[in-house]
Amino acid sequence: MSGEAPVYLTTRELADLLRIKERKVYDMAAAGEVPCSRAMGKLLFPRAEVEAWLAAGASGPRVTASARPPVVMGSHDPLLDWAVRESRCGLATAFDSSLDGLSRFAAGECIAAGIHLVDRDGDGWNTGAVKEHAQTAPAVLVEWARRERGLVVAPGSDIGAIAGLAGKRFAPRQPEAGSQVLFTRLAGEAALDMSSLNLTPPARSETDAVLMVQEGKADACFGLASIAAQFRLGFVPLVSERYDLLVDRRAWFEPPFQTLLGFCQSPAFRARATEMAGYDVTGLFRVRLKL
Repeated sequence: MSGEAPVYLTTRELADLLRIKERKVYDMAAAGEVPCSRAMGKLLFPRAEVEAWLAAGASGPRVTASARPPVVMGSHDPLLDWAVRESRCGLATAFDSSLDGLSRFAAGECIAAGIHLVDRDGDGWNTGAVKEHAQTAPAVLVEWARRERGLVVAPGSDIGAIAGLAGKRFAPRQPEAGSQVLFTRLAGEAALDMSSLNLTPPARSETDAVLMVQEGKADACFGLASIAAQFRLGFVPLVSERYDLLVDRRAWFEPPFQTLLGFCQSPAFRARATEMAGYDVTGLFRVRLKL
């Protein structure tokens, strides 16, 4: 559509944006100082990644590099987990839940936290939670992916909506998990009496919850389309959620995270994202909030 910002910037457009000469843009690209791609001999600069790069370098308080260990925490995302390992960027992961990741990020225990928390007004994702739990940190919130989430059920199940869970065995997540926060809200909107569910012990991860269904220990869980497809289970789509990364500004420019960023521009990453059910990465690294 006319009026939409282009996905990629040309050398001249980036030079105009940064108010520098085009020659300087070429030098920065050659030195790996700015996100860029090469296609048919031309340099192109992904707008979303350039905006995130600028936001991460914005003025503000800084912490020393040693203050935060090179760990990604927060909610587990299958594509992010794969990209960290496949890129060999040197980052460690310790996924638990969205709220746990935010509290640990605020405490300086990680360089990035993955979250998918619906805002209290129900009109957006993650910004409200970040402002509430980590507003003093020098960080940038960027989009990672949009993911399809819904009910994971056994093949041939008669469960077709949240209301159909009444009387069924359901595998919940821990209260700090973004999926559990969202499920509780959706259940309320569907007028589902939570006491009517036959709850299993809380699952500590997306995969653990789905395994409860696959192993016949639960009739349903609230999970991702990608994991349901991986285990060949049924899936009832309910919502498209946004999973974001809250990243420490200084860590953004350090080699481990820059290596991950570079890998996410590769054909291998794009192919993987396309293969995984229920993923949309067209907004990858789009800035959602600056702290």
